[in-house]
Amino acid sequence: MKPELIQVIDAVAQEKGLNAEEIYAAVEEAIRKAARVKYGIEYDIDAKVNRLTAEIDLFLCHTVVNEVLDPYTEISLDEAKNKKPEAEVGMVLREQLPPMNLGRVTAQTAKQVIYNKVREAERMKQFEEFKDKMHQVVSGVVKRADFTGVVVDLNKIEAFLRRDEMIPRESFRPGDRIRAYVLDIRNDHRGMQVLLSRTHPMFLAKLFAQEVPEIYDGVIEIKGVARDPGSRAKISVYTHDPSIDPVGSCVGVRGSRVQSVVDELQGEKIDVITWSSNPATTIVNALAPAEVERVVLDEENLRIEVIVPDDQLSMAIGRRGQNVRLASMLTGWQIEVMTASDAEAKRAEHYKKLSQAFIDALDVDSVIAHLLVGEGFENVREVAEIDLGELKAIEGFDEDIAQELQNRASQFVSQQEANFKKEYTALGGSEELVLFLPELELNDFIALVKNEIKTIDDFAGLASDELLEILPNPITERKASDLIMRARKLWFKDDVVTSS
Repeated sequence: MKPELIQVIDAVAQEKGLNAEEIYAAVEEAIRKAARVKYGIEYDIDAKVNRLTAEIDLFLCHTVVNEVLDPYTEISLDEAKNKKPEAEVGMVLREQLPPMNLGRVTAQTAKQVIYNKVREAERMKQFEEFKDKMHQVVSGVVKRADFTGVVVDLNKIEAFLRRDEMIPRESFRPGDRIRAYVLDIRNDHRGMQVLLSRTHPMFLAKLFAQEVPEIYDGVIEIKGVARDPGSRAKISVYTHDPSIDPVGSCVGVRGSRVQSVVDELQGEKIDVITWSSNPATTIVNALAPAEVERVVLDEENLRIEVIVPDDQLSMAIGRRGQNVRLASMLTGWQIEVMTASDAEAKRAEHYKKLSQAFIDALDVDSVIAHLLVGEGFENVREVAEIDLGELKAIEGFDEDIAQELQNRASQFVSQQEANFKKEYTALGGSEELVLFLPELELNDFIALVKNEIKTIDDFAGLASDELLEILPNPITERKASDLIMRARKLWFKDDVVTSS
């Protein structure tokens, strides 16, 4: 019977495509557990299978220690030296046990352990072979399909395509061939799980790489992808080779290349655009086919105003805002589209508001106020702090007018700060918060303290949407989040100081 054990192990290893050593390890683990059941689970027992004769040796193991705390697994140094003179602390003393006759229950337990170990080894082998396919496109055959999704056979490995990762309105039946993007590979106690997606933006990018040799070879680079799965998509491409048209290469002769991708994506319309290092150019390209008259960039907050002719507004926005939404996803910029007439009206309103603010604060007529606004001044503080030479260089201003304007501006700012300090202190606000947030206006701090935000710690506890509701002067959500995170960093700094 002993040689038969070796034959069985070799047969299982060959059938499952596993290393025979993994099977031997599983057999030894099963025998070890069976021996512990017989001799006592509190003992440390080791089992070894001879790779040539299949003989099984059992060993009772004790670790040599100075002070015995567990007599079942430890042995004192003096007692160990009596058994083995060269024994020293840390050595494992192994005493051979008599051969064990496996009973029916014990044999069944060993069989289950071996089965589990073989299955685990097989699963690990599959994982090692498949893990390189992460974030790649794979092809398989639909095995089952129901309302939760589709089970796909990928040649001995089953993958799952969830319903929410499928393109809307598409359906599959058993036997259908399918291509999908490997979204995730998990290996846990339930086995290997492969999750697929047909809606992920990278699925579109990988399909283009398969259809366009220039992308596969790295001559053309995909810079961004935005998708509304099953409806429309935008992909930006770029090449360093001026002799190659990246858009034309992706579209192909008579649209042959892009049409192959469209067919795979159930008719999803795809706009291929040229990427540029200038974000404004990329955004204009992304809004095609709408024409753009001009753009106004806010690089700090990644916002852009796009002005289009009145008859191009609906085309630029797209059906249900799809065109501008995809352009925003593609570029990472917040895009506001408006007509030329709306932009002019907005500019006029802003101009009027600023002019009135200068008239009220500096007690000047509308002509001077318009001159200040026309020169780009946004508030009275800028007038107070600008170099006098620059102020009097404005056409229509002489030295006396410039000096008087700056004096009035300085007085207004000083009075405003005094009033703020008085009110802010009375409401219990901390000076540290004001110094910590120089980006905010004075009336922002009054609004904060009226909402019980009186310290930096109070500010750090805000959510970005709460801050946006409180502040009277509008800021972007990104800016609000940055300010809050800056305050929260002090929490971690305090933790470091405390722990040290």
